[in-house]
Amino acid sequence: MGSSLSNLTEWGPIAGDGPGLGDIPESCVACVFLYLTPPEICNLARLNRAFRNAASSDAVWESKLPHNYQDLLDLLPPESYQNLCKKDVFALLSRPVPFDDGNKVAWLDKVTGRVCLSISTKAMSITGIEDRRYWNWVSTEESRFNIVAYLQQIWWFEVDGSIKFPLPPDIYTLSFRIHLGRFSKRLGRRVCYFEHTHGWDIKPVRFDLSTSNGQESSTECFLDDCVADEPNGCHKRGCWIEYKVGEFIVSESNPAIEIRFSMKQIDCTHSKGGICVDNVSIIPSNLEVRRRRSALK
Repeated sequence: MGSSLSNLTEWGPIAGDGPGLGDIPESCVACVFLYLTPPEICNLARLNRAFRNAASSDAVWESKLPHNYQDLLDLLPPESYQNLCKKDVFALLSRPVPFDDGNKVAWLDKVTGRVCLSISTKAMSITGIEDRRYWNWVSTEESRFNIVAYLQQIWWFEVDGSIKFPLPPDIYTLSFRIHLGRFSKRLGRRVCYFEHTHGWDIKPVRFDLSTSNGQESSTECFLDDCVADEPNGCHKRGCWIEYKVGEFIVSESNPAIEIRFSMKQIDCTHSKGGICVDNVSIIPSNLEVRRRRSALK
């Protein structure tokens, strides 16, 4: 389709050969755009004037926005979105919208227009976070929030958080983003250190989520699967991994749903350490599947 469309002109494949794309009424083009994704609309807008005008139609972009997009706009200063057309509103909300002192962000998926959330560890309750013998805050460009919590060593490991938000109706997946080992850059290269990484192969970490309308989900997982004679051979070490906690269903955006989540390993018979905790993501479930597939390519 791309190669054939690139050869079309404003008036048709060859002047005088009959009707072409330039003869399609703008209203018809707009009707077609209702069934296309935002990236597809933006690509087709380059074809001719009718497509370009239809691609700027408020009716087209209103259909790509969630029904309660005003809730997201309310997180921004009014002057940042007043007098914007719907296309520009979509573009604005496709970028991260920070709230709660910048420790949480919401945004629209650029392909589907569906709402996604991310919560920084700065917005969570972490046992022992005030004691630098146990935890440190590490600045990094690898985090959406530019900072992660790094655990050196502790016996009682517990991270809890919650968020209340008017999510549109959908099925959502909640995940923790975790990294075994500490990382830094040396001479322009990414280097990982695992001297503090221990204890995650003895007992599993328990992940939990619950919602204000009674939904619950939990799972357990060993965060480390290395063997004693291969301390650096574990495929879980040295990379960011999204640990899926579970799914929940939102049937209506009003009232706003509250989601509570946690990860813990509170068996005090052994210590554990050497782990970075970045954030919790809440993403529509089929988008999460798409993201995981893309990461494997």
